Amino acid sequence: DKVENLIVASADLANSDKTDGYLKKVNQFRPGSFDANFLHAGVCEFSMAALANGMALHGGVIPVVGTFFIFSDYQKPAFRLSALMELPVIFLWTHDAFRVGEDGPTHQPIEQEAQLRLLEKLKNHSGERSLLALRPADAAESTVAWKMALENTKTPTGLIFSRQKINDLPAQKNRFEEAMQAEKGAYIVRSNKGAKVTLLANGSEVATLVDAAELLEKDGIKVNIVSVPSEGLFRDQSESYQKQVLDETKPVFGLTAGLPVVLSQLVGPKGKVFGLEHFGYSAPAGVLDEKFGFTGDQVYKEVKTYLSTI
Repeated sequence: DKVENLIVASADLANSDKTDGYLKKVNQFRPGSFDANFLHAGVCEFSMAALANGMALHGGVIPVVGTFFIFSDYQKPAFRLSALMELPVIFLWTHDAFRVGEDGPTHQPIEQEAQLRLLEKLKNHSGERSLLALRPADAAESTVAWKMALENTKTPTGLIFSRQKINDLPAQKNRFEEAMQAEKGAYIVRSNKGAKVTLLANGSEVATLVDAAELLEKDGIKVNIVSVPSEGLFRDQSESYQKQVLDETKPVFGLTAGLPVVLSQLVGPKGKVFGLEHFGYSAPAGVLDEKFGFTGDQVYKEVKTYLSTI
């Protein structure tokens, strides 16, 4: 509510994608009433995104469009144009993984992040990455991601948020100051001298790695944990910084709730990615975590198995 030129729209999901927090503080567009900052777009994800492109082309406002991540498929033609035309639209996507359990497999994004990361690799006509895609790991990283999105005037930004509650990552000193390192695309969340393996993820899976790390360290296996909200942004950093974050001499284990290809280039040829290679199922989030192997204990076992093979 302190950014006066913010125009937020939601595709009939304001209470679910949490844009209603903004709605409660501003006026909404109504017939004949345009002194407003919030648009109820209805179940019209593509139209909403196209309107946002028009607003960005006009200038003077910062358009934000909110919906579930799975419905980014409907928006693809529009946000591809945002990327091509270098329009600073903010795409707010929530319910980012199979943990949208009760809504069934039709609403569970699996391959969507992989599609978005491909667009992140494309350069626009100004030589910039055509999209900034951010999947933050906790509340502090989410705050930093919003900061980055509002400051990004060169390209569209995709903010990919979870549905379920996530534990904040443990702070070494000040969690927010540490999360500011997300501005480099990736950073070390937990560092140990003599670490035998690097655990790597983005989004809610980073907290799962923290749980797994506690068990591994009880077995005497020290680990580093890396959060990678944006691989594209990370690859734009200096080679020395990339090597500092991802030590090529150590094995790397990646965890993703999407397709393993999302992290494959980060773990390298000798690394391993544990992810999904199938559609989701209808069940509560906790049940699916257990069935699919996304608990701290199950990831701990996966890492142990991986280390035993190298």
